[in-house]
Amino acid sequence: MLSSSELIKGTIPRISAKSDNNGILGYYDTVDNARARHFENFITVNFFGSDGGIFYHPYKASVEMKVHTLKIPNHIFNSYTGAFIAGALKQNLKGFDYGSQLSSSKLKKLDFKIQLPINSGKIDFDFIESFMVELEAERIAKLQGYLLENELSDYDLTDTEKQVLKDFENEGIVFKEFKIGDVFDINSYKKRFDANKVAISEIGKPYVVRTSLNNGVRGYINEDEQFLNEGNTISFGQDTATMFYQEKPYFTGDKIKIIKSKDHRFNRRNALFLVSAMTKSFSSFSWGGSSFNVKIIANQLINIPVKGKKPDYETMETIISAVHKLVIKDVVLFVESKIACI
Repeated sequence: MLSSSELIKGTIPRISAKSDNNGILGYYDTVDNARARHFENFITVNFFGSDGGIFYHPYKASVEMKVHTLKIPNHIFNSYTGAFIAGALKQNLKGFDYGSQLSSSKLKKLDFKIQLPINSGKIDFDFIESFMVELEAERIAKLQGYLLENELSDYDLTDTEKQVLKDFENEGIVFKEFKIGDVFDINSYKKRFDANKVAISEIGKPYVVRTSLNNGVRGYINEDEQFLNEGNTISFGQDTATMFYQEKPYFTGDKIKIIKSKDHRFNRRNALFLVSAMTKSFSSFSWGGSSFNVKIIANQLINIPVKGKKPDYETMETIISAVHKLVIKDVVLFVESKIACI
């Protein structure tokens, strides 16, 4: 195993049994390191198959223990066939975890099958590639539409955004603590809709619950709209401290509070800054360990930028706008490069 110091700086990926970040633990530069097993253009399967640790690697990399490397005889993967085969393996290599590991002996003896297209009795890699190219074009078109619809295609920072980021980095922005109740009104939902008694679908109004996923939206329901909670508010899960900005009116499940700004300048962008500040404030509480009533929420402190003695909504909005552009830049460039190749 390589030492942590060898993994700090370098260009060669080190693949571990992680189930995220393509299994990459870090990078190093010692190509001829005797302790490193090097492979290129291969698929890895970690010993905990149900954990999602199955990835295609088009680059040269080394692998640690607890990681299988797979290739298909007489076939050289490309980005399309490699991704397709890895996806097929993910669907079938299930039931393994830390208590029941997928060892080399088990992998060789396993009697499992994956479904692949064939032509004349052989895997039809040409079809796989054409299918993946078509699928990629479809996804790229949807991603481009999303970027345009949400005004995310512009990634060039304005002078104001550059200055705000510089001020933020150099601690030139003044922050002050406020009680949440000083900045927001905290209200109960208009009506609780039991998840076991509603028909959840893909159309209707958002149904917000205490989940930490998908902006708190479990799905969509069609109920009496007089019980919709206001949009341009923050939903707050009382026993999970999960909170999300909700742009549109929504229904709620149990134990959700509606947090409404007292300032007319409140909008989606500065809301994201405020949600981040609130999430940080509640981070010391264990998830599910408390149920936060109105008084507790109202007295919780958040640290936010100020102008004079009042919350500086403009600076919060500019910071979020700048961060959005920094994050989205690589995505936009990726979409543009893909479209240029189509």
